[in-house]
Amino acid sequence: MHQSQYQKDCRYPRAAKFFREWIVPFALEILAILLVIKFLFFFVIVPTGSMIPTIDEHSILFATRVHNPEKSVERGDILVFRSDELDTTLVKRVVGMPGDHVVIDSEGRTTINGQPYPEDYVLYKSYKEGEFQVPEGCYLFLGDNRNGSLDARSWENPYISADKIQGKAIFTLWPFENFGVLR
Repeated sequence: MHQSQYQKDCRYPRAAKFFREWIVPFALEILAILLVIKFLFFFVIVPTGSMIPTIDEHSILFATRVHNPEKSVERGDILVFRSDELDTTLVKRVVGMPGDHVVIDSEGRTTINGQPYPEDYVLYKSYKEGEFQVPEGCYLFLGDNRNGSLDARSWENPYISADKIQGKAIFTLWPFENFGVLR
C-alpha cells in the first residue's frame, strides 16, 4: 500500500512542479495587481481638450485613488471624477473648495473668497462669467482651457460631491512628448 501511494503521488511530478512554480505565483501576481488597481491607483484617458495646454485630449494619465477628499484634495489639484449630469468620467482642475465663494469676471480673472487667484496654467481665457458659492461636501471644477471647456460654468449643477471624486491625476504616460509629472 505504501508503494501504490508513492506511485499515485508521483504520477505527474512535472505537472505538479509546473503548477507550483509557475501557475500559483502568476495567479498571486495577477491578484496583487488587481487589488492595487482597485484600491491604490488607476489609469484614465482624458476625453476632451478641456485641459489644454496642461493635458492634451486623449492623453493617458496615471492617477492615485482618493479615499478621503476632505483630507487629501487641495485647490489646484487635477482630479478624476464622475459627472452624473454628463454621465461620464472627467478630468479637471479643482478651483473651489467646500465653503468657497468663487467669482469669474468678464475678463476671465478668478477670485476666491474675495482674493485674486492666479492661474498661470490658463492660456486660453474665456469671458464667460460665473459666481459660485460652493456647498459643504462639494467641489467646483474648471478646465485649464477655459475657452474650450465644458465645465462648472456650463453645468446645470456646477458642484461635484466628494463621493464622486475617484482620484488625483499625477502623471502623463501618453503621448510620450508630454510624459511626466502634472502640475
